[in-house]
Amino acid sequence: MNTAFKTHTSELQDKRKKYVPKGVSNGNLNIVQYAKGATIVDADNNTWIDFAGAIGTLNVGHSHPKVTEAVKNQVDKFLHPGFNVMMYEGYITLAERLCALIPGDFDKQAIFFNSGAEAVENAIKVSRRFTGRPAVVSFVRGYHGRTNLTMGMTSKVKPYKFGFGPFSPEIYQAPFPYLYQRPAGMTEEVYIDQVIQDFKDFFLTTVAPEMVACVVMEPVQGEGGFIIPPKKFVQAVRDFCLEHGIVFVADEIQTGFGRTGKFFAIEHFDVVPDLMTVSKSLAAGLPLSGVVGRTEILNIAEPGELGGTYAGNPVACAAALAVIDIIQEEDLLEKAETLGSRMETELRKFAERHKFVGDIRRLGAMVACEIVEDRASRKPDKAKTAEILKYANENGLLLLSAGIKSNVVRFLAPLVITDEELEKGLSILDKAFS
Repeated sequence: MNTAFKTHTSELQDKRKKYVPKGVSNGNLNIVQYAKGATIVDADNNTWIDFAGAIGTLNVGHSHPKVTEAVKNQVDKFLHPGFNVMMYEGYITLAERLCALIPGDFDKQAIFFNSGAEAVENAIKVSRRFTGRPAVVSFVRGYHGRTNLTMGMTSKVKPYKFGFGPFSPEIYQAPFPYLYQRPAGMTEEVYIDQVIQDFKDFFLTTVAPEMVACVVMEPVQGEGGFIIPPKKFVQAVRDFCLEHGIVFVADEIQTGFGRTGKFFAIEHFDVVPDLMTVSKSLAAGLPLSGVVGRTEILNIAEPGELGGTYAGNPVACAAALAVIDIIQEEDLLEKAETLGSRMETELRKFAERHKFVGDIRRLGAMVACEIVEDRASRKPDKAKTAEILKYANENGLLLLSAGIKSNVVRFLAPLVITDEELEKGLSILDKAFS
């Protein structure tokens, strides 16, 4: 290892401690020098296979040439006139393309922001204005951001909420199914029906439906542990919203843009949301988010009531337009299913050798493995999960955990990962589990 590089890395690590708050977590303390596809090279010339994808931001991989070309071309024209000050084509074209992509046979509009949490907040703003109601319903184990409003919608207290309150009022968390952790001896069918009934009873015991502006649901819970709800439950929630005039919002921030084998995960459930929030892989790493959906809801606000200084930045819009082209031209929806299937096969081999491997679940390439003390009790094993992640992140594999009890290993490898990158990553993962 080059001593000069190592010294430089150590200096930066020391400066990080001095100048950057510890509240910003780092799963890996090395310094990125170069990244391409699903491979990162650090400042010490060590190679890392990326199974984290910047927490689901890099479905088209690091530095895809079509994205970098689009960004460079835009940078040479202009950086940011501010859409509120003077319009530009990229914003309008991206809105048009997203409106064509999301499900629903109705008039649609799209508006852009900077972060996922900002998109969620604006979906709530327009829902409240449209319905004239104050309350917002999210779900147990859900995650929607770290702003004050979205913290109230997020379940996990530590590290996301502890000591940061009080939170915005009129935020409620409804029950959400977790098939793997259902009561022992209860069939899936009985359990699903019970959770649907619990969801309906929630509106008798906690908040009246006449007070609710919107229900915000992740089609697959991300930070909650990649929990995939049964189609029957999602449809029951949608039907309840229709019955009571509640806006149904699909939070596709982590699940969107091909991750699950569909452009958007909600398509798996034969449900059409009123609004959809998007971000993360939308712009391949550039800050961009959006709310897309019914015109009558999004168009309810008056000029000046929505937006932001950097919202819909033209460079990010150029990246997003390239991302959509890449997903379509490179058949990434099909590749997501192939990737997810390959990872599931390998994880099932791990399960044959390791009794701490509990549930293995996936939707497309949104893959998770739950780590337990033993399969009979299904008791979460946070310590074992931490050991697996520590080994991986010290030995060339970027890996993340998830779950309320931090016992789920989640996989968000870029959909463009090569066979060579994938096999190298799986080999390190095998050693981590062993």
